[in-house]
Amino acid sequence: MAGYLIDPSRAPVAFGRRAVPQLFEELQQPEADRRLRALASLCDLMHDPERIYQTVNGGFLEQLKVLFEDEDSSVRTKTCELLHLMTAHSIGRQALLSSSLLPSLSQLVDDSSSSCRRNVHRVLNRLTLLPAGADALLALVPKLMLKLRGEEDEEEEEEEVQVLLLSTLSSCSRLDALPALASDGVSLLGHKLSHRSPNIRREAAAVMMALSVCEDGKLKVCEESLLPVLVDLLHDEDIEVQANAAGVIMYTVIITTGKQQCLDLDVIPILLELVSKKEEEEEEKERKSRKALVMYSLRALTALAEAPDGRRLLLEQLPLLLRRSEAAEEDHDIRRDAQTAVRVINWRP
Repeated sequence: MAGYLIDPSRAPVAFGRRAVPQLFEELQQPEADRRLRALASLCDLMHDPERIYQTVNGGFLEQLKVLFEDEDSSVRTKTCELLHLMTAHSIGRQALLSSSLLPSLSQLVDDSSSSCRRNVHRVLNRLTLLPAGADALLALVPKLMLKLRGEEDEEEEEEEVQVLLLSTLSSCSRLDALPALASDGVSLLGHKLSHRSPNIRREAAAVMMALSVCEDGKLKVCEESLLPVLVDLLHDEDIEVQANAAGVIMYTVIITTGKQQCLDLDVIPILLELVSKKEEEEEEKERKSRKALVMYSLRALTALAEAPDGRRLLLEQLPLLLRRSEAAEEDHDIRRDAQTAVRVINWRP
């Protein structure tokens, strides 16, 4: 008679609604291997939203705090993986934010285990999907900036951590740029703009765009001489990198120093080329990035037209912008931005 196949890496799971309480009881056992097996089985269950709901409403979440300080790094890593699976759903994210776990979880960004640190960053990044999550992590921004400074670029596994970290900083900075700016964010991120990884360049430019919304951010971009780097990124092979770089330029050229530096860099022909580029068959994500790139470029050109030298150059290229502003098949938002650009270029005192 054939026996049942039992996975030795998982704890036995009770039937029905008894499963979650039984596994959380196992987490209190002194043997690390029993805790690990229970965590593995809980991770399997958390793919079911009903199990997440049961865990949250049963008050089991707070029991994980003690596991953050477990002597076994595998237990700490698996605990963070469990939270990562739970925060895939809104109820899990809200529950974690309402719990007392966040301060203890945040301490694990300095954990000795790289796998644990990676899982922590996955959880933190998912929390920022909620505005309340980004707000809760604002106090953590200075520490995240220090972590970004210390990451080893050579380690392939660290690329994901840097991307997650930058994405988290982007979400937080869109809510409030001041903590990142106060942590020398513009200078630090400037070094990441030239990273060999397009994922890191993309996310670094996204954070930079969030920081350049406010006046201090715009000034810092100019003071740190980052506009030449950003103009180079307009030629990047990754369209999202291009779009984010154009977004930083769009915000920075609002101030006089930004206008002058961009005019000195002869950015107008580059922006016009991006605006005039014919659309190709692209995936949905690429189409959205292409639209953002064109809109940011048009808005940057509009701001540059406020400078006499910029207006003079753009008057020579007015037919191109007129085509985009009048085409019936043109996207509504792009047509509107093109019309605004034409109106500003044609303005007479």
